[in-house]
Amino acid sequence: MKTLSPLFGATIIASTALNAPAFAAQNIYKPFPSDVMPELSENGQYKVGVKTIEATYPDKVTDFLKGKVERSLTLEVWYPTAETTTLATYSDETRSGKTFEIQANAYRDVAIAESETKYPVVVISHGYTGYRTLMHYLGEHLASHGYVVAAIDHTDSTNKEVNFAESPYSGFPSTLLNRSRDQVFTLNTIVEHDFFKTLVDKDNAGVIGYSMGGYGAVSTVGGCYAFNDTTAATFTGTQDPAAVALVKKALNTCAGGKPNAEEVLPSWKAALALAPWGGQHQLYDVESLNSIDVPVLYVAGDNDDISGYQGIRWLFDNTGSKQSKLLTVKNARHNVAPHPAPKEAYESEFDLGSYIEPAWEVQKLNAINEHFALALMNCHVKGLPEYCDFLAVSGSSDQAPVDGQVPAPWKGFDNRWAMGLVMESKQ
Repeated sequence: MKTLSPLFGATIIASTALNAPAFAAQNIYKPFPSDVMPELSENGQYKVGVKTIEATYPDKVTDFLKGKVERSLTLEVWYPTAETTTLATYSDETRSGKTFEIQANAYRDVAIAESETKYPVVVISHGYTGYRTLMHYLGEHLASHGYVVAAIDHTDSTNKEVNFAESPYSGFPSTLLNRSRDQVFTLNTIVEHDFFKTLVDKDNAGVIGYSMGGYGAVSTVGGCYAFNDTTAATFTGTQDPAAVALVKKALNTCAGGKPNAEEVLPSWKAALALAPWGGQHQLYDVESLNSIDVPVLYVAGDNDDISGYQGIRWLFDNTGSKQSKLLTVKNARHNVAPHPAPKEAYESEFDLGSYIEPAWEVQKLNAINEHFALALMNCHVKGLPEYCDFLAVSGSSDQAPVDGQVPAPWKGFDNRWAMGLVMESKQ
């Protein structure tokens, strides 16, 4: 782990955000030596640029309460660059509304690096609630290795929009309806954007989703939703039977709001589902899960009390792609994906509870995610077979002695530093 050193025709507006003074931002990462972190969590060859853009759906979309409405998303986009200026910062707020600013390892609004080889696109999707820079470490990391990475502020589903203390489920119906749609829209937005389109590979892309973002990602690569009357009513707060029928019809789509899984965008080549929600309620049609041919790496804490570990196992067991895998983080709950907590979150359990893992160093979890995300995307999106070897680990990472012999560590992990993980494969 390093420290500091859709739809076509969308309306796009470049951000004019300025860098905040350097002293205002906190560095949330510790200077661990590289030896204790996984090999593929190291920076790539590129410096990283970052740009904030606004993207508006070209047509009005469905809102369960308001009917047809306009929908816009704020995207944070990281990309390779050769330029440097003052390092950028990321500003957001905790669930209780405390604002904070953290130090980026990227340069805002610099030129994208020219390249003879086009950059694949990766879409990052946060949970409920969250914000677009919740996994900025993955955006910066993949961009340094030659990807354009777009992370979404899912409208109606961010910390800024949802009063989680007083009305925690106010944005949940929109989240259920729009997660996969937003992911597909974001990919199409980036490949058509004037700043990126000549240098991005529109035919090869990946998606990363955490919690409700994972709920969307599974659908984006082919899992069709299968809400019944009870689940449609329960998770949207709808009671009238006629309204429930309409809600169920709106929800039960595939691949970004399409009527069937055959309309999965062929661009998607890999998915990383971090603690994905929905499997514990079996909200997907099993036949469609069986038909998924995009490799999915599921990452789950074996004590996940939000998405439910057995629910994530159900998704893995039913995912058809034989190249799919399940990485279990032992003694972890649900917070396997967020960046380390800002100092403002330490003022209450209410805020800290959406960042901290009781038994894990969060920075180590971030590095593990960087390692396997790069292995997954390089193997399946860029088609670099040498990176597939990093995914070919199996069983426990603990190096527990067998017949008096200590096993070698997993590929990419130093001796004695591969602990607490279990990898399972479909094959």
